[in-house]
Amino acid sequence: MAEISVELVAVERRLWSGQATFVVAQTTEGEIGIMPGHEPVLGQLVEGGIVKINTTDGDTVHAAVHGGFLSVTNERVSVLAESAELADEIDVEAARAALSAEDEAERARASARLRAAGQPA
Repeated sequence: MAEISVELVAVERRLWSGQATFVVAQTTEGEIGIMPGHEPVLGQLVEGGIVKINTTDGDTVHAAVHGGFLSVTNERVSVLAESAELADEIDVEAARAALSAEDEAERARASARLRAAGQPA
């Protein structure tokens, strides 16, 4: 099976890196799916988006991603986020509470965190 090297990085840390068979990200131009051999592309990630990575081990990594860029070359996918959280790190109750925030950007972040954690938003 073909694979591609993937790195998911936020400003403060590297969240995940390894080999994958498929990556899905939400950009300002729409949702994009990346498979090995994809043409090079650069995209701007949406605020409050989700990134899904299908690993070569058969696992799926979900992350709530807030802003940043997606860079695709022939051999690598780099997700460079302003901030991001892996699904298993998300405090679901805090995210639910943030859904009622007055700030629209904070509500979008809370919704993304819930979706990444597999919860209804």
